[in-house]
Amino acid sequence: MKIAEMNWMQVEAWLASDDRAVVPLGSTEQHAHLSLAVDSILSERVAAEAAEPLGVPVFPALAYGITPSFMAYPGTVSLRAETHARVVWDVLDSLHRTGFRRILLVNGHGGNTPSQTAALEFMGAHPDCRIRFHNWWNAPRTMAQVMHHDPVASHASWMENFPWTRLANLAQPEGRKSMVDLDRLRSLPPAEARRLLGDGNFGGVYQRPDEEMLDIWNVAVEETRDILRDGWA
Repeated sequence: MKIAEMNWMQVEAWLASDDRAVVPLGSTEQHAHLSLAVDSILSERVAAEAAEPLGVPVFPALAYGITPSFMAYPGTVSLRAETHARVVWDVLDSLHRTGFRRILLVNGHGGNTPSQTAALEFMGAHPDCRIRFHNWWNAPRTMAQVMHHDPVASHASWMENFPWTRLANLAQPEGRKSMVDLDRLRSLPPAEARRLLGDGNFGGVYQRPDEEMLDIWNVAVEETRDILRDGWA
């Protein structure tokens, strides 16, 4: 159940019998020919679909992440790592104060992983709280399914091209883009990173058949649901 579809009284009723919640973490950044909000769209959707049969409240995605390398691409918004960690801490603190004790952070952006440390620190300060940090897109079963369909999968390539992340009436480029040198990319300032990347796809084809994407998606939803249901031991 999305928090946007609940009032506070319904949340209070939920907390009378359960203490789980889900917080998706996203980003607003270039994704080549796809939406700038890919990471937020995907993290919130996989969280909502995973939680729906369990009735667990899903909060809106944190739409801004840590993405300094893409700042030469208009529309990208990057938070400092310290800022992001503080926001995540404050969100966790708010949920803890109101009664949530098991919180699943469903992360959709690789740059946000420093905030996993904030979650660990929060648990150190609040030992009655359990927090799971779940990178949904590279979790073991999901990534195995990605590799099954195409081992060349990367940022802004086919692996992020779902019916709900592509833009209406905008055709994807044909062909396969060579993989970028990731070590070199990580050493470049934003303007040089853009020159190296061009449109922003790290490498691979731009789109694969929707039936393959839905196959991957179903695995991702089930894997996330299993953690939400059973991952608190």
